[in-house]
Amino acid sequence: MRWRAPLLVVGIAFGVIAVAHHAEAAGKKFKIFLSMSYIGNDWQAEAANMIKAMAASKQYRDKVNLEVKVAGPDAQRQIQQINAMVEEGAQAIVVYPISPTALNQVVKTACARHVVMIAYDSEITEPCAYNVHIDQLEAGRIPAEWLVKALHGKGNIVVITGVPGTSVDTERTAAAKKVFAKYPGIHIVAEGVGMWSQPVARTVLTKILTTHPWSSIDGLWMQVGCYTAASMEKEAGIPNDKLKPCAGEGSNGHRIQMLPVGDPAVAGAHGTYAPLGGPSISYASPPYSGALALKLAVEILEGRKVPKFTKLPLPIVTNATAKLCTKGTWQEMAHGCNVFQPAIISNPGWFASIYSPRTPEVGLQAALNGKPEQ
Repeated sequence: MRWRAPLLVVGIAFGVIAVAHHAEAAGKKFKIFLSMSYIGNDWQAEAANMIKAMAASKQYRDKVNLEVKVAGPDAQRQIQQINAMVEEGAQAIVVYPISPTALNQVVKTACARHVVMIAYDSEITEPCAYNVHIDQLEAGRIPAEWLVKALHGKGNIVVITGVPGTSVDTERTAAAKKVFAKYPGIHIVAEGVGMWSQPVARTVLTKILTTHPWSSIDGLWMQVGCYTAASMEKEAGIPNDKLKPCAGEGSNGHRIQMLPVGDPAVAGAHGTYAPLGGPSISYASPPYSGALALKLAVEILEGRKVPKFTKLPLPIVTNATAKLCTKGTWQEMAHGCNVFQPAIISNPGWFASIYSPRTPEVGLQAALNGKPEQ
């Protein structure tokens, strides 16, 4: 029996070494970068908050080391930053691309270095990349069809677009114009670039109104800005029952305005951040898309299979389906509320479509402050 003892000792030692290596590997965090392009609007800030909250959540804080880089609306700068991320040892890059094609070569190079490249909301067309977003063509088409129906197929409309060059803006605008082209009675009398920003939308609309007064406008199709447009109409003395139909974004201010006039459930509402009853449809690219992209990147790094394209449901809210969140809890959102009291959300430009059963780690505080739900 004595000859077995050394083998037993060796076996135990080997096992201890193996466990130690396993523990070391398990304790090592994945090096993941967030590459942002244009950030000058509420949606981008909110999406970034939710990504940071996901990385800080109980489920991922011991797995992810997240670094954030901002390139602005400059494709060449974003390319340079992604190259630097790869050189710094990135294992995954979660990216909001300024263009669907401009980053393709750097993305292909990163993939060849075994870096997981995953885009959220805006698309990357390089086949090795993963994409997480809604159907942007539907996001353009459905509100456009609603507006045509609201105007009974005829009228003068204003079109306010988003960030030029992104797949989001290109696809939404093309889909909407394809709808409008089917109706000879619909006339686009003015267009402007709104950059998905309420302040920019106000500036653009103000310029348009110098040559096209409210009396000459019958409706609006706006990627962002329905809240601002209704606010400007109220400032011009237009009564609630004469507000222009607006097909637009999922900002909380817009959805509050869609509620019935004088709704007593909207505590703290004041001015134009109050129910107006204006005819509207509200859609949204969900800001949780980036948080989900981070979650999927970790799954890929852990060896799990993830589809190249994750299609998110398109949140659509009408006057009839707007449902108030009185507490803003994750459980309340799971039951279908889709607009928050102004007492909970002070910024009317903040986007309300933050709930997904796929991202229970992030909720209201994640979107507001970058703090995880759990």
